[in-house]
Amino acid sequence: MNEGFLNNLWNALQLILAWDTELVRIVGLSLFVSGAAVLIAALFAIPLGTFLGLKNSKWVRYISKIIYTFMGLPPVVAGLVVFLLLSKSGPLGILELLWTPWAMIIAQVMLALPIITGLTMTAIKSKDQAIGKTALTLGASKYQAALAVIREARIAIISAIVAGLGRVIAEVGAVMMVGGNIQGKTRVMTTAIVLETRKGNFEMALSLGIILLVLAFIINSILMTIQGEKDY
Repeated sequence: MNEGFLNNLWNALQLILAWDTELVRIVGLSLFVSGAAVLIAALFAIPLGTFLGLKNSKWVRYISKIIYTFMGLPPVVAGLVVFLLLSKSGPLGILELLWTPWAMIIAQVMLALPIITGLTMTAIKSKDQAIGKTALTLGASKYQAALAVIREARIAIISAIVAGLGRVIAEVGAVMMVGGNIQGKTRVMTTAIVLETRKGNFEMALSLGIILLVLAFIINSILMTIQGEKDY
């Protein structure tokens, strides 16, 4: 193996173990932006996904197709839309959110929202027929039947939230477009990796890459654990 790579890897590990100040700042901002985005998205997506999952009509099927389409929304498209909305000439330019963490959060909400909505809707649909009908047969109201379905689908809904987090935490295109990768203000792990690699600062880039991989491993482990409990 190339000696230069080993040296860079060793220096990257030392940065992590030394808990480098800049490294901590970048990781902390990444977790804040992605965590806030997923929380906001979940607050809207879970009720919407539940509502759509409990309904069975032609217009719901059309909306479902739109949601499934947006589940694969390219990050650069989300970034472009948010940029146009928040730019000085845009309808929300007066808020002056462009080049701030809040612009990055909005962009990530756009990416996480359809994923959590779609997966929640699928989870509710899979439980609705059996659980909902049983609850209604036993004398429950429609509201009580809906709550029973949500309780049964809770593991899958949690999985949807975790999947949404996995989608946004490793995203680079949208946050770069609306955040600007400003040091100490909007620089997150993915954008910092791109910048440090271009600068030739491979130690910092590798250290951030390692932390990002560890976070991805943790997220996927949680998701697999939840799915295992669901299957059980």
